[in-house]
Amino acid sequence: MRIPIWVGETFPRLRRMTKQQDTLCESIKRLGYARNNQVKLYGEVFDLVSDPVSVGETLVFIDGMERKSGHVRRVGIPRTIVNMAKQDRRAA
Repeated sequence: MRIPIWVGETFPRLRRMTKQQDTLCESIKRLGYARNNQVKLYGEVFDLVSDPVSVGETLVFIDGMERKSGHVRRVGIPRTIVNMAKQDRRAA
């Protein structure tokens, strides 16, 4: 399985997130994908060093330090998690 990781790359020129994107990121944080938390993504354990950033309606990234190597990587949040956060947002 290929892990969608963006090492050493920067986000495309980011504009300020829209209110909808900001709300989506807040919902994702409530699901545990927030700075200082630990998550397992794509078979690897990450200590999260940033909060989620949305660059589209369903494209959300987070920076995490890979436990095994100690490298900080930019990882895409799985679409299933993004969809759960959208459901959470609609229920609120």
